[in-house]
Amino acid sequence: MSAPEGYIQVAHGRMTVNIPRSLFKGAEAELDAKKAEEYGELLLSRYPWLKPGSLEVIYKNARREMLRVLDEETGGRNESIRMENKGDLEGAIRHLRKKLEEDPEDSDTWMALGNLLCKAGRAKEGYEAINRARSLY
Repeated sequence: MSAPEGYIQVAHGRMTVNIPRSLFKGAEAELDAKKAEEYGELLLSRYPWLKPGSLEVIYKNARREMLRVLDEETGGRNESIRMENKGDLEGAIRHLRKKLEEDPEDSDTWMALGNLLCKAGRAKEGYEAINRARSLY
């Protein structure tokens, strides 16, 4: 069974929990503390056997799943944004190249690759990737 729209699914023991995507913010899928507290209260009221420590585990696993989903939905671009934000331009470039091996017709990923290459000082390669993206639009 898949998660309802606007949710991600997380397993906790034998239980599957639908976690609202709105609990997370940005490319890093940071947990919104206020929303997480409110949703945690709801979970604890529905499942009284859960402990506060269980919520921490559920949210940790939910963040991991949210990052995976975001990367899948963006053709790898979310992970490359995270790498870029951490200063790893070369890692981000490698990540996008790998995604393009899987889907060489993804114009958005070509554009993202071109932009990263330009930021890395590799303008010629960057413009080639941007031109490839434009040819696919």
